[in-house]
Amino acid sequence: MIKKLDILIIKAFVGPFIAAFSISIFVLTMQFFWLYIDDLVGKGLDLFTVVKLVGLVTLFWIPTALPLSLLFSSIMTFGNLGERFELIAIKSAGIPLLRFMRPLLIFAVFVSGLAFLFANNIIPVTQKKLSALKYDIIVAKPAFDIKEGIFYDKIDGYIIKLGKKEKNDSVIHDVVIFEKGGPLQDYLTVAKTGIMRLSKNKRDLEFILHNGSRFEESGPRNSQNTQFIQMGFATYKKVFDLNSFQMSKTGDSAFYDPKMLSIRQLNVTIDSLYNLDSVFLQKSKREYAPYMAFIRYADTGWTKSNALPAGNPQPFDQLIPDSIKQSVYGNAISAIHTVRGNTIVMEQEYKDRLQSLNLHKIEWHRKLTLSFACLVLFMIGAPLGSIIRKGGLGMPLVFAIIFFVFFYLLNNFGEKLVRSNELSPMNGMWLSTFLLIPIGLFLTYKAMSDSQLFNNEFYYRQFKRARLFLATFKSRNSKL
Repeated sequence: MIKKLDILIIKAFVGPFIAAFSISIFVLTMQFFWLYIDDLVGKGLDLFTVVKLVGLVTLFWIPTALPLSLLFSSIMTFGNLGERFELIAIKSAGIPLLRFMRPLLIFAVFVSGLAFLFANNIIPVTQKKLSALKYDIIVAKPAFDIKEGIFYDKIDGYIIKLGKKEKNDSVIHDVVIFEKGGPLQDYLTVAKTGIMRLSKNKRDLEFILHNGSRFEESGPRNSQNTQFIQMGFATYKKVFDLNSFQMSKTGDSAFYDPKMLSIRQLNVTIDSLYNLDSVFLQKSKREYAPYMAFIRYADTGWTKSNALPAGNPQPFDQLIPDSIKQSVYGNAISAIHTVRGNTIVMEQEYKDRLQSLNLHKIEWHRKLTLSFACLVLFMIGAPLGSIIRKGGLGMPLVFAIIFFVFFYLLNNFGEKLVRSNELSPMNGMWLSTFLLIPIGLFLTYKAMSDSQLFNNEFYYRQFKRARLFLATFKSRNSKL
């Protein structure tokens, strides 16, 4: 049964929560556009594409914005109640702190479940659509970025200059293409007219040039005997690889990323990535067996005593006839180099698969840590607001930023330790939670005991008493 006290606290909480959530979403969304502003400006995006991009980015940041909103709104709500002495009235009526925190605690549990549903069901779909949209904006529309009369250097290895573009952005005139060639000089291609278009697979930019020439210089390096070649053409097709356009700042792929998977899908993928040791043990046996014949005799009871003749054993090189010694040494060295190369390849493959396993585990734990962070930060914000007893935007905003930055930095720090194999995914991704839970319990204990932890007057009185004690102590010593 909902009582008047619960209604009072819920009404005091709803307004700050909505305001904090709106501000958090706005700031996190703007962070994305500040990061990729150089990749988005000048693309000629239509209004629908911009609105779709903003909507997808907003959905992506909702699980991150919810913990910050709960932290800030809980500090602000209980700070306002304390500043208006409503907390004192409630406590004087014999109602403990945990009792009037109960409705908001239930709400925090609901928000935590909502954050998990978003992270597990909506964020994977959002990530897929957002990656595809980013790819379309940056890769599929490079023609908007190539302006008339300006040297364009966004394609690796090329510099392009267009004298004029038609309104359809397809027909071009007075084309100049500088291509980084050999050690002598760059290649140069010029054409009077042409057509600029995307290939069918959307990964290449094609220039169909007409009535032009191509200039090259060939010959050995550091030599004056070089050849200057000029080739005229009526029609010439130049293809540019657009892989350099892909956004590489976040590591997002337009085709696959662990963020695109739900927990059920992550479980299937993680199971397939497990058993790395047994898989690579079998693979190493297959790779080494043709070059290291002694492997087949392993675990057969072969020992040094029955393998060597009785008496003083001779050195190995004396057992080999001189006629084939050079051949044996050559074959041994070749086999060693081959085994070493195979080992390096398998080592890199093992590291890549281990890194992939850690990335999938990171996303598995992230879906849980973000939802559980709602409860942890609420258990910090509610008692903290009742202790500081300051409402408004000043003091609550300062404490909310401090604790959220602490949570965010610990989260990123733990994730980087997991990526570098310094910590397990469990310890790294839950590092912030493990450190914040004791802080929440400590603040709850202090709030239940009416602590003066953040009361300026309390510290002023203590300082005044200490000053009077020192003055009295000095006067007594002077009399002696």
